[in-house]
Amino acid sequence: MTLAELIAQARTALDTAITARQQEQDALMALRSDDNLTEDAVTARVATRDAADAEVTRRQAALDGLEAEQVREDEVTALQARTVPAANRAPAYDRVHRVGAEERTYRPDQDRRGRQFERDVVAAALGDDYEARDRLARHMAEERVERGSQIEERAAGTGAFAGLVVPQYLTELYAPAAAAKRPFADAIRHHDMPSQGMTVNLSRITTATSTATQTENAAVSETDIDDTLLTFNVQTNAGQQTLSRQAIERGAGVEPVVLDDLFRRYATTLDNTLLNQATNGLTNVATSVAYTDATPTTAELYPKLLEGLSGVEAALLDMASGENIAVMHSRRWYWMQNAMGSTWPLISQPGIAAQMSGTNLGATYGSGVRGTLPNGTPVIVDNNIGTTLGAGTEDEIYLVDRNECHLWEDPSAPMYIRAEQTKAASLGVLMVVYGYFAYTHVRYAQARKIAGTGLIAPTFTGV
Repeated sequence: MTLAELIAQARTALDTAITARQQEQDALMALRSDDNLTEDAVTARVATRDAADAEVTRRQAALDGLEAEQVREDEVTALQARTVPAANRAPAYDRVHRVGAEERTYRPDQDRRGRQFERDVVAAALGDDYEARDRLARHMAEERVERGSQIEERAAGTGAFAGLVVPQYLTELYAPAAAAKRPFADAIRHHDMPSQGMTVNLSRITTATSTATQTENAAVSETDIDDTLLTFNVQTNAGQQTLSRQAIERGAGVEPVVLDDLFRRYATTLDNTLLNQATNGLTNVATSVAYTDATPTTAELYPKLLEGLSGVEAALLDMASGENIAVMHSRRWYWMQNAMGSTWPLISQPGIAAQMSGTNLGATYGSGVRGTLPNGTPVIVDNNIGTTLGAGTEDEIYLVDRNECHLWEDPSAPMYIRAEQTKAASLGVLMVVYGYFAYTHVRYAQARKIAGTGLIAPTFTGV
């Protein structure tokens, strides 16, 4: 493992420790607001919070040490580059033949956003950087076994980049087009895409065996087991853009902006398909739990959520993983947070302090779980959920066992980005993003959705 990888791990561990510490602090503050709190309970909670504090300190120290080591390594490397080796000096490490695992040409630990690759792609397409061509050639040799190419034509002129061409110093201030991206897709169960074929096949037992109490000397119960083949199509998610040479040569940062936007559209299209595609999207396969009310309130909605979760478990029985999630639009999540009341659930729930109607973890959009419902069910906020459903202004809330919503993707999807001057006469440079995926929510008929006039466009009135 490289030092850069260790630093990345340490940063992730520190972020996790900070989040855990904040949760402990929130729980402590909630406990202190309880009229029935005891000194022992507060002392225990403070001790837990302090332990989380200590973990943050330990993780920070580990990260500081690694970063200091990286700085020193960089200094030594720079010093070595200025030093003239003696005639009898042993060969440098990188001058000796060794057998081992060779690092990839483009690696996420060195270039997480792919900017070096983007620069090489464009430079090679323009024919003015032979080193970029060599790096791309090595990359293609690494990828050729697993991937092919898929190129089509469509052009966008320089007018599309009016805010990027001049003046150059303003290009860092560009505003990417906002995207809903893929909160739901990231929360469900992932599988690697099979290497071949345009369908994914699963067997589902539709007729089970049987047992029964036996009368002496009578025949033992027997039912022939039977299955049904479930087939899901492999779909292609793709986008492309042809940049003019003028936009690339006279602009600054044009190609990274275009590729970043293609990545955003790719993620959004995938997630939107999982939720809304005709026939197989979650909204079309989930069993509806009707919530009809002209003056909806959060207190009235909550029992419907539990009704839906009850249906999920009843459908799965012993196949339930217990990892249920609620998926809702951001407007619904904030509407639920705006409610005020004087009543609370009579049964306490793990991780939820008394007299709290759930928790908000303070996470940003697309970062995973945003909070929990009063019974502890995690909430995923996803703005690919429609807001013009039903009567025309309704959204929906989905309740699923996340392990029974399946998504097959290539681990490196979007699988390939490529630039070529396919339209040399018009000085075009093509960029393509594409990937294959398949999905299903119907291995078991477990998904539920809350739908109806109770989920019309919310008004924030505190109820």
